Amino acid sequence: MSKRVNMSRISGKNIVLGVTGGIAAYKSCELVRRLVKEEATVRVIMTKNAAEFVTPLTFQALSLNRVATEIYDIEWESEIGHISLADNADLIIVAPATATFIGKAAAGIADNLLNAVILATKSPVIVCPVMNVNMYNNPAVQENIEGLHRRGFVIVEPGEGELACGWEGKGRYPELGVIIQEIERVFSRKDFTGKRVMVTAGATREYIDSVRFISNPSTGKMGYALAKEAWLRGADVLLISGKTDVSPPTGVDIVNALTASDMYQEVMDHLDWADIIVKAAAVGDFTPSNIIQGKIKKSKKDLTLTLKPTKDILLEIGKRKDGKIIVGFAAECENIIENSKEKLKGKNADLIVANDISKAGSGFGQDTNAAYFVDRSGKVEELPLMSKSDLANRVFDKILEIRANIGS
Repeated sequence: MSKRVNMSRISGKNIVLGVTGGIAAYKSCELVRRLVKEEATVRVIMTKNAAEFVTPLTFQALSLNRVATEIYDIEWESEIGHISLADNADLIIVAPATATFIGKAAAGIADNLLNAVILATKSPVIVCPVMNVNMYNNPAVQENIEGLHRRGFVIVEPGEGELACGWEGKGRYPELGVIIQEIERVFSRKDFTGKRVMVTAGATREYIDSVRFISNPSTGKMGYALAKEAWLRGADVLLISGKTDVSPPTGVDIVNALTASDMYQEVMDHLDWADIIVKAAAVGDFTPSNIIQGKIKKSKKDLTLTLKPTKDILLEIGKRKDGKIIVGFAAECENIIENSKEKLKGKNADLIVANDISKAGSGFGQDTNAAYFVDRSGKVEELPLMSKSDLANRVFDKILEIRANIGS
């Protein structure tokens, strides 16, 4: 089996995590664990109130680094601690960020170590407001958040739901995956800024009657990874999604399309909007000629099901190319290169990403893929087994190469 390739935007980065005084401070322990697992160096700054909820020793054990708590710490100040932390950080993230911290940061007040580091740093800063819903909605807090946003801070909106104070609404600690995506975006090249990318993903369902349907094993993981990658790299992204249980990526507009017909209509409706189209959905090639209303009753008699071809979405996109870059995916078991070249030419695409689904670890439902790139120049590139997120990265690198060659 091919050796799996791994890449991480977070690996090797110096990340300073600021923890302020709120009941949600304990959730930052898991954030530290995740960042360390991603091979980042994490240094934690805790405010005095934060240490009332979680001990510094906890964060020290998780980060494997000393935790900073006081601006007037003799040992830290021997190297001018707040300047050292600010200068060495590739990124500073404050989670949870209380209303008090946000107000001080917006006003430029530096009466504690964390706020002093924020004032001294030139690195990107991510702020995760977490508080009571009424505090969060207070105009003063919203003005302070908007002020930080105008100054270039990345603001991660809080989650919604039941809060520790008993209220319900916006103010929860964001989901860990959302925070990680925002961190990844900070460390991503923004080489697709200003581009509009349409991605199709997931499986379609072709209904036989009101309860039965024909489908396929696609989970949508590859398409969702592609949509996330495009967003990380600065694009405006529209994800047209068939059936999937994958959590949607942050920052991406999603349109649901249950059947092949639905997906065709959504793609055609949004086609003029897109500069780049990546068609990774597993769309049914055939659909029942007639859909039975209600449920077909079980019988001992044979049932003949007549199928008709669905509309070929990639072919129709190719007919209306108009300067767009078109990427198609192909799931193949044999004659992979020959079939991909034929598909590339017949559909007027710029790139076919072909998966050999007979290989272990590649294809539907897997977290990894081993693929071939087949482009219009006739070039064929075989890629090793890698995560679907890493393959998405390689796909968009290839799109950059295609854009450079055609001068768009």
